[in-house]
Amino acid sequence: MRTWVLLRGLMREARHWGDFPVQFQQAMAAEQLHCIDFPGNGQLNQQNSLTTVAAMADFCHQQLVQHAVQEPVYVLAVSLGAMVALAWAERYPADMQGIVLVNTSVAPHNPFYQRLRPGNYPALIATMLFGSAFAREKLILRITSNLHTEEQAKTIVEQWKNYAQQRPISRANILRQLGAALRFHAPMQTGKLPLLLLAGEKDRLVNVTCSRTLAKKWDCPLHIHPEAGHDLPLDDAAWIIAQVRTWQNQMRNNPALLM
Repeated sequence: MRTWVLLRGLMREARHWGDFPVQFQQAMAAEQLHCIDFPGNGQLNQQNSLTTVAAMADFCHQQLVQHAVQEPVYVLAVSLGAMVALAWAERYPADMQGIVLVNTSVAPHNPFYQRLRPGNYPALIATMLFGSAFAREKLILRITSNLHTEEQAKTIVEQWKNYAQQRPISRANILRQLGAALRFHAPMQTGKLPLLLLAGEKDRLVNVTCSRTLAKKWDCPLHIHPEAGHDLPLDDAAWIIAQVRTWQNQMRNNPALLM
C-alpha cells in the first residue's frame, strides 16, 4: 500500500487544494491520500492553533495513528506545511518514506528578507489582521499565484471567500500560526530520508533563492517552474505531478538513492 499525506500552509485548509488531491492520487496510484487540516484551520477552525511547528508535527503523527496508517507515508507539503513535514520527519522518522517540499523557507538557512519578501509586509499585516474575508483572499491570490486569467482569478477568490466565511480563522489563530513559523528552526541536515524540493521561479511571497540554498545544503534535487508562483499546486498541478512521478521512478530504479 502507498499512502500520501498533503499539508497546506498558513491559514489554508484541505479545500484550498482544489482538485489537486484527486489528480495526484490517480497519477501516483496512491491507495490512500490524507489532506490534514491543522488545528485552527478548516474543519478544526474552532480549535486554537498550535503555537509551535513541533506541536503541529506531533498532531500529524497522531493523525496517522487515528487513521490506522501503519506503513511509512510520503508527504507533499507547501510553505508552512513543509516546515511541519521537516519537524515531523525529525521527530518520527519511522513515519515517512519520503518528502516533497514546495516553496519552503526555513531558519537558520534562509534570511528573513528572503523568507518573506519585504515588499509584502504592509499589505499582509493590514489585510490579514483587519481586512474583510474577500480582501484577504484577493491579496493571498495576488501574491501566491501567477498563472490565471482575470476571470479565473475572480472565481477562485469568490470560492476562497466562501471557505473563509464558512470556516473562519480567528486573528488570534493567524498570529499563533505565524509565530510558530517564525520561531521554527530546521535541522542542519535531513538524514537519509529521500527529499525533493520544488519551487516557482516567480514566487512573489518567498524568494526562490531559499529553495536553491536548501537544495545545496541538503544535497537534494530541486526543480524550478519557470513561471509559477508560491501556490504551485494551484498554478500547475500537472507539473508537480510529473516531477514527483519522475522522482519516485528514479528511486524505484536506483535503490541506492534510498540509502
